Amino acid sequence: EVQLVESGGDLVQAGGSLRLSCVVSGISFDDYAIGWFRQAPGKEREAVSCFRSSDGMTYYPDSVKGRFTISSDNAKNTVYLQMDNLKPEDSAVYYCAAVDAPYYIGDYYFKHPSGYNYWGQGTQVTVSS
Repeated sequence: EVQLVESGGDLVQAGGSLRLSCVVSGISFDDYAIGWFRQAPGKEREAVSCFRSSDGMTYYPDSVKGRFTISSDNAKNTVYLQMDNLKPEDSAVYYCAAVDAPYYIGDYYFKHPSGYNYWGQGTQVTVSS
């Protein structure tokens, strides 16, 4: 069974940087997707960075493009989210998520929470003005 444990959230001043980590275990198939999502109070959960293994596709919404970067260290079974030039509107609980499937994961589902069935516990990021 897939398990994910994220860490690294903190209180940081606007303009600062954070790196979140997600330790991943239990992926059984070659086709999978890993995503970082965030949810602020009163708002829907949204993707901030996603990766699909079948073609190496990455996705970033315009709100974070150029500031956030997804990467991995396979030897450590860890996925990272590097966040630079943080803004107060980036404040949210951040989650890593995964879907592990013996079939192609379509464009819509790899960019949306409904496409993922494994989730970490979340880590709080707060950006002060």
